[in-house]
Amino acid sequence: MREIIYLEAIREALREEMARDPKVFVLGEDVGAYGGAFGITKGLQEEFGEYRSLDMPISESCIIGVSVGASLRGYRPVAEMQFGDFITCGFDQIVNQAATLRYRYGGRASCPIVVRAPVGGNVAGGLYHSQNPESWFVHRPGLKVVAPSTAWDAKGLLKAAIRDDNPVIYLEHKYLYRRAKGPVPEGDEIVPIGKAAVRREGGQVTLVTYGAMVIASLEAADRLAKEGVDVEVIDLRTLSPWDKEAVFASLEKTNRLLVVHEDVKTLGLGAEISAVVMEERFESLDAPVMRVTYPDAHCPFSAVLEQHNLPNADKIVEAVQALARY
Repeated sequence: MREIIYLEAIREALREEMARDPKVFVLGEDVGAYGGAFGITKGLQEEFGEYRSLDMPISESCIIGVSVGASLRGYRPVAEMQFGDFITCGFDQIVNQAATLRYRYGGRASCPIVVRAPVGGNVAGGLYHSQNPESWFVHRPGLKVVAPSTAWDAKGLLKAAIRDDNPVIYLEHKYLYRRAKGPVPEGDEIVPIGKAAVRREGGQVTLVTYGAMVIASLEAADRLAKEGVDVEVIDLRTLSPWDKEAVFASLEKTNRLLVVHEDVKTLGLGAEISAVVMEERFESLDAPVMRVTYPDAHCPFSAVLEQHNLPNADKIVEAVQALARY
C-alpha cells in the first residue's frame, strides 16, 4: 500500500472513474489544459480528450446547469467549483434544480452529478477563499454532502459520489491538499456514503468532527490522554446523511459529547447534531452538548486574525476539560 497526498487521491479517483465509465466527465473553470487551479485535473484532458475534461466559462450557474442537463441524458458529470465560496453563484441550480429533480419526476429520473468544492481556511485565503458552506446544503433535502479528511477517504468517497444516482456535494478542504498524506489502496476501494469512522477510541468524551478539524481533534485527544482524559474521535465523513448510529454508540460509552467544526456556530452542523442527541438520547447525557466552532464572523484577510478565529487543538482541549469536569 503506497502513501499519496489528498490532492493526488482525488485526481486518481477521477482518472479511474473516467476510465471505468465513458459517461463520466469533468467540467469547470480551467480544468482542461491548465489542469485546475490546484492541479487536480492535470493530465486528464490529454488522456481523455477535451470533451471529457471540459473548460467552462466563469459561470458557476452554467457549470452546474450543464451538469444537470447532462445527467438527464445519462452522463455522470463531476463539476469543479474553483473555490467553494463561489458555489453560491450556482446555488439555484443546486438547491432548486438538482436537489428536487428526482422528486419532481416521481423517481423516474435521477441527477447523478458531483459538485467538487475546495473549502475552508487556514491558508490565508482571505474573505472570498476561506468559507465553509456545508450547512446550506445539509439543510436541503435531495442532496448528499461528504467531507473527507484523509487521502484514503478522498479517493473512496469521490468514487462513491460519482456512482451515486443522487446529486452529491463533495467538500475537499484546501488545507489538506498537500498536508494530508496516507495509505491509499490501488484499485476499486469504495468508502460508503453515510458511514462515519472512529479515528481514535476512548471512553470518557465523544468528539464528533469532520474535514480538516479531524487533525486538530486528534492532536487535542493525544494531549488530553497524557492528562488522563480518554477521548473518542469520530470522523463523520458524510454530513448528509450523517451517521447517527455511530455517534449514539459512542455516546452510550462516554455520556459526554463535543462537536467540532470549522463552519460558523449558528445553525452549523453541530447545532443539528446537538438537537438530535437531545431529542433521541437525552438520557445518555451527563453534561450539556458543547461545540467548538468558528465564530459567527467573516474570515479576515489578516492571517494572524484568522488564526485567532479558527478552532484549534488548544480550544478543543479547553472544551473537553470542561466537559470532563462537569
